[in-house]
Amino acid sequence: MPKARGVKPIAQNKKAYHDYFIEEKLEAGIELYGTEVKSVRAGAVNLKDAFCSVKNGELFAYGMHISPYEKGNIFNRDPLRPKRLLMHRREINKLQARVQQDGMTLVPLSLYLKDSLVKVELGVAKGKKLYDKRESEAKRDADREIDRTMKEKIR
Repeated sequence: MPKARGVKPIAQNKKAYHDYFIEEKLEAGIELYGTEVKSVRAGAVNLKDAFCSVKNGELFAYGMHISPYEKGNIFNRDPLRPKRLLMHRREINKLQARVQQDGMTLVPLSLYLKDSLVKVELGVAKGKKLYDKRESEAKRDADREIDRTMKEKIR
């Protein structure tokens, strides 16, 4: 059976774009068990409160909820267990240095299938203040209003 090609999005972390300025995006693999992969393929993933950190030279994702597979019985794992992310050692060291120095944080932005492998898109992010969130919301509303008026003028 040939492998599936292309990228299929599974879950997005829209809250991360609301709460953080995303400075850089990276791709990482994720270490999952069999029933977790089946749940991911079914789309039973929530990234809303997830974050990443480096511990003992390894990168982990915390708060990433992968629902138990319905037919998995005893093989199901804890849905909120820390999941190890797979990157090269030098990339992890670079991320750790950047997070410690610049006051940045690592946030999972999306989870997707790439050529039948589960991948995580990480964002190196800086937290937004309340006034930044209001400014972003006002800009988005203004853009929507401009689009509406342009559509009406075209008709």
